[in-house]
Amino acid sequence: MFGRSLYATFAVVALTATATACGSAEASNASIVDKAKNDKKLVVGVKADQPGLGLRTPDGSFTGFDIEVAKYVAKQLGVEAKDVTFKETVSANREAFIEQGQVDMVVATYSITDARKQKVSFAGPYFVAGQALLVRADDTALTGPDKLNGKKLCSVAGSTPAQKVKAEYAKEVQLQEERTYSACVDRVLGGQLDALTTDNVILAGYAAQYGGKLKVVGQPFSTEKYGIGLKKDDTAGRKAINDALEKMFADGSWTKALQASVGASGFTLPQAPQLERY
Repeated sequence: MFGRSLYATFAVVALTATATACGSAEASNASIVDKAKNDKKLVVGVKADQPGLGLRTPDGSFTGFDIEVAKYVAKQLGVEAKDVTFKETVSANREAFIEQGQVDMVVATYSITDARKQKVSFAGPYFVAGQALLVRADDTALTGPDKLNGKKLCSVAGSTPAQKVKAEYAKEVQLQEERTYSACVDRVLGGQLDALTTDNVILAGYAAQYGGKLKVVGQPFSTEKYGIGLKKDDTAGRKAINDALEKMFADGSWTKALQASVGASGFTLPQAPQLERY
């Protein structure tokens, strides 16, 4: 009697655990479209230290072009701006945050690459940037990546621009990694490092923030297509986000957001890019 009761108890527990696991698996496999429709909330990974793109202000809110893009896309998915939670991501943890479900999508100057497509999906691009250098305003020697031999160059962990410089332009450059771009900026300003490399639009934001102390040099020497990262193989989500971006391009909201975010830096505003649906 006791044995049968104990078996029944174990069976109920096992069935409950299985049901819970199945429910969790179904939730984790749901498209961002379903998440937005059912929960009316989204968590978006963004940068927190990039002026004009993704910057956390003293009151804890976020501003910048990436933030405006995220809000617009969320709205098209059925989620109001007030119901979007922004979570700081750095270059090194963007894929992990998506894979672990810590964020529903990432809008964080996130270049689309074949290697990253192995782990996550991308919608976009919503912006096309080019790699450049940020140096102190009084530095007349560093005019491009080919002048960096023997110099100390900073970039961030999980990003590829510094490696590109070493491989293609200056094999003797000394590479230094920091967790964030703002840490690189501080070390360039302090004279410990000579230059920071990343995308020109990011560098323009820092140059504007530290007016007269820093400058962007050299012609862009790469093409960086910023995409919105989301869960691998979320085909429905990728299509819905691409549709939202297409509408943003067409109705003038994209240009308005870009002008408001980085126009004051003197950065030449480009045309909206061509979406790459795959």
